Amino acid sequence: MNIIRAIDRKLEEVLLVILSITMVSVIFLQVVMRVSGNSLSWSEELGRYAFIWLVYIGISYGVKKQRHIKVDVMLLLLKGRGKLILAMIANLLFLAFSIFVVIYGYDIANQLLGFGQDSPALHIPMGAVYMATPIGFGLAAIRLIQNLYVQFKMLIGKRELDVADERDRLLNQEEEDET
Repeated sequence: MNIIRAIDRKLEEVLLVILSITMVSVIFLQVVMRVSGNSLSWSEELGRYAFIWLVYIGISYGVKKQRHIKVDVMLLLLKGRGKLILAMIANLLFLAFSIFVVIYGYDIANQLLGFGQDSPALHIPMGAVYMATPIGFGLAAIRLIQNLYVQFKMLIGKRELDVADERDRLLNQEEEDET
């Protein structure tokens, strides 16, 4: 159970760190090699694919931390339960979109795996690169379900109502710093 809990808490962070280190290291190596008059045929491709995976895993991380991009004009007008209900509706819509992307992204990646197309330099199956989309949005869907579960518990009163967004948290932190 502790392993599952650790995976739940740290999966995205670990993957993002590994992908970031890979991307930066490979691109740095390519720059050094070009300065020395040589060039690596595979480094740009690996850096690009690491970045693609980084973006899609980052979507899940943003959902987990509830810091994904959103228009919060309506949230500024609402307080308490109204804010919570609107956040739940937004998460439900995002969940529906995520499921749509997982289904169609998987179909596209699976077709590419069936074609047997490989990347030019690394000879990685292109379907594996395209699999970043359904995997990233699948993780985001799991995180959205977790968020909705917590929000539902708040709505029915089994958990303390906490509807503070990033702006509210920053303002509270500034007030605490001033005192």
